[in-house]
Amino acid sequence: MRMSPYYLLALIAGFVWYMQSCTTNRAADHNGSENIPDMVSYNFDIRPILSDKCLACHGPDANKREAGLRLDMAESAYKALQEHPSAHALVPGKPDVSEVFLRITSPDTSIMMPPPSSNLKLSAREIKLIEKWIQQGAAYEKHWSFVAPKKLTIPEVKQTDWPKNEIDYFVLQKQEQKGLTPNDEADKERLLKRLSLDLVGLPPSLQLMDSFLADKSANAYEKAVDQLLKNPAYGEKMALHWLDLARYADSHGYQDDGYRTQWPWRDWVIHAFNKNMHYNDFVTWQLAGDLMPNSTKEQLLATGFNRNHKITEEGGVIPEEYRTMYVTDRNDLFGKGLLGVTIECAHCHDHKYDPFSHKEYYQLFAFFNNVKEVGIESVIGGPDTYAKKPLMEICDEDIQSILSFVNKRDTNRLIVSVMGDLDTTRKTFILKRGVYDAPGEEVQPGTPKAILPFNPSYPKNRLGLAKWLFDKKNPLTARVYVNLLWQEFFGKGIVKTSGDFGMQGDLPTHPALLDWLAVDFMEHNWDIKRLVKQMVTSATYRQSAVMTPEKLATDPDNVLLARGPRYRIHAEFVKDLVLSSSGLLNPTIGGPSVKPYQPAGLWEGATSGRGLLSTYNQDHGSSLYRRGMYTLIKRTVPPPSMAIFDASNRDLCEVKRLKTNTPLQALVMLNDPTVLEASRVLAARLLQEKSGVNDKISKAFRLIVSRKPNEKETKLLTAYYEKELKKLTPATAEKSLAVGEYPVPARMDKTRLAALMRVVTTIYNLEETITKS
Repeated sequence: MRMSPYYLLALIAGFVWYMQSCTTNRAADHNGSENIPDMVSYNFDIRPILSDKCLACHGPDANKREAGLRLDMAESAYKALQEHPSAHALVPGKPDVSEVFLRITSPDTSIMMPPPSSNLKLSAREIKLIEKWIQQGAAYEKHWSFVAPKKLTIPEVKQTDWPKNEIDYFVLQKQEQKGLTPNDEADKERLLKRLSLDLVGLPPSLQLMDSFLADKSANAYEKAVDQLLKNPAYGEKMALHWLDLARYADSHGYQDDGYRTQWPWRDWVIHAFNKNMHYNDFVTWQLAGDLMPNSTKEQLLATGFNRNHKITEEGGVIPEEYRTMYVTDRNDLFGKGLLGVTIECAHCHDHKYDPFSHKEYYQLFAFFNNVKEVGIESVIGGPDTYAKKPLMEICDEDIQSILSFVNKRDTNRLIVSVMGDLDTTRKTFILKRGVYDAPGEEVQPGTPKAILPFNPSYPKNRLGLAKWLFDKKNPLTARVYVNLLWQEFFGKGIVKTSGDFGMQGDLPTHPALLDWLAVDFMEHNWDIKRLVKQMVTSATYRQSAVMTPEKLATDPDNVLLARGPRYRIHAEFVKDLVLSSSGLLNPTIGGPSVKPYQPAGLWEGATSGRGLLSTYNQDHGSSLYRRGMYTLIKRTVPPPSMAIFDASNRDLCEVKRLKTNTPLQALVMLNDPTVLEASRVLAARLLQEKSGVNDKISKAFRLIVSRKPNEKETKLLTAYYEKELKKLTPATAEKSLAVGEYPVPARMDKTRLAALMRVVTTIYNLEETITKS
C-alpha cells in the first residue's frame, strides 16, 4: 500500500518534534541538575541572571523602569513595593515572602516574572540559585569589575613541578578542581612558530629555527623570547591591536572618503612599542600630550590617537551635528577601548544595565568637547585637506631630530591631525535623546561614580582624565589592558567580552589571575614588555595544542586552558607570512601606506568621483611587498583580501576581531596574486640551489610551515611535483608564471618552475600554514 505524501510528511514532522522534545528535556534536566554552590555569589551567580532577565525593566534606566523597582540596588530591592506597600521584592532569609521569588515561581501568567510577553524564562537552576541566595541573606555586592583589584596569594597546587611562573598556579588550580591535567609542552618547532607569530607577526627564520633546535640549554626558550622582543618587527606586531582600537585608517570616511596623512601617528605607535614605552605614558601622551607641561612635538603627534575618527568633507552638512559626532566618537572609544565598558549606551538615556547615567555620559563627553575643531573644515581637495585643524606640520628638521622614527621619504609638506583645545571653555550640555540640537542641563567634566569619582585635585581637562584613568584605585584600566594582551596571545580574553566588563559582559574565567596580573602590572610601572614576557614564558602558553577526546568533551572551548591556543592568524599576518617565507618581504618600517594588488574596479564602483582615492592606482616595485599593516585602508572600500580574513574596516573602535572560517578565505589563498607570486619567487630561488627535489620541497615546507615535513608529507609533495612536471605544457606553464610583477629569472626551465610553484602554493594552502598551533 502506498502512503499518502501528506501522511509521510506528518510522520516525519512528528518524529522530528519527538526528537527535539527529547533533546530539550535532556538539556533542561541537565541544566536543572547542575550543582548549586554552597555559598551563592551575587556577582558570579545572581547578577548575570538579573542582568539577562530582569534589569531591562528593573534596572538603571529610569525611563524604562517598571513599578519604580530597581533590582540592581539593595536599598530599592529591600524596600516596600511602590504598588503594594505591604510587600517587598526581597526579604533577606525569607524567599516565601519575597515577591521576586513568588513571581518567578508563579504559574499565573498575570503575575509571572519575567512576563510571558518578554519571551524570557528562568531555568530551574536559576530559580534555585535565587531561592538559595535569598535564604542566605540576599546580600548584594558591587559589580566585580568596579571594585579595585587585589593581589591574592599564589594558590597551592598538587602538580608542583609544572608551573614556570605565577600565571601557571592560578591556571593549574582551576584545572585540578575540574579533574584536568595540562598538556605537555609543545614540540620546539611548533612552539617557536607560535612565539614568533605572537611577538613579531612573522614566521621564524631558518637561522632562528636551527639555533633554537640546536640549543639544549635550560633557558633556550627564554633566549628566543628575548631575541624576538628586541626585533624591530615586535613594534609592528604589537601596534596592530592598537590601530584597531584607535580606528586608524588612511581616509577621512563618509561618502567622499578623501585621503588623509595620519600615518606618522602610526609610525609613532610602532616606535613606542619598540622602545617599551610604559602603558601609563603611552596612553597619557595620546590622550593629552598637547596639555603636558613643556609639551614636545612627539607628545603632540601622539594625540593623533583622538583624531583618527571619521571626518566629513561633504558640502551641505550641518557643522555642529558632525562636530558633536566627532566628540561622541572619542567618548565612546575612551569607554570601550580604555575602560572596557559600553558607555555609548548612555548616549541617549540612562544605561539599561550598568550604573552609568545619561548625565554622566555628557560629563565624560565634556573632557573631549573643547577641541579647536569644526564639523566641516573643507570639501575634498588637495594636500591641504589631508589633515584637519588642529594639525601639526612635520618638517625635515623634525625628522633629523625628535621625530626620527617618522619615515618621511620626500620634501613634500606633511601634516597630521592632532589635538588642541580652545582658549576658552566650550559649554557642555546633556543632549536630550543624544540629538545635537536638543541641549538640556549644563554639565561640568566628570567621570562615572560607579567606576571612580573624579578627584577634585585633578585638572578638569584631558590631562586630568588621564590621571584619573591611571589612578591606582581605578578598577578597570589595568584589568582591561591585561585582558587585551591575554586575548592577543591566547585567542580570547580572561573576560571574553573584552570591550564589555559591565553587567552584560562575560564573567572572568580566572578572576583571581586577572586581578593578580592587573595589580602586578601596576606595581611594575605598567611595563608592557615585562607583561608580554610573563605571558609567553608561562607553562600555560607553552602547552601543546593537541586536543584529546576527553578534553574536548570536558572543556570544548578551552576555558580551563588545559591545552595551547590554536586559531588562524590575523589577516595582515597571513600576507606577512607569505611574503616573509618567500623572501619577498620589504622590511622597511613606517612611511605612507601602500596600494598592493587588488581586483580592478572596486574603488571606482563606490566613489563620489572626487579626490585622490576615487580611482585605485596600484603601486609597483618594493611597495608591493610591504607588511600587511601598511596596506592603505580606505574606509568605504577596505582591502578586500584582508576583509575576507576578518580585518577591521577601522570605522569605529574595535577591541576584538571576528574569527571566521569561510570558503572565500580558501579562494584568496588559491588565487591571490601575492600568494601566487610568492610561490613562483620561492620556487625560483629553490631551483637555483644545488640540491635534490626532496631537499627543495623540505626547505620550502620549513620556510612556510616552520617545521620539517615528515616522510609521508615529503612523498606526497614530491609525487605531486612529478605529476605536474609531466602534465604541464609550455603554454600552461607560461600562463602560471605570468602572475605578479617580480621578474622571472632568465634561462630557467619554466616547466620545472611552474611545477615547483604549484607545490609551494599547495604548502601555502595547508590549514597549518596560517594557523597558530
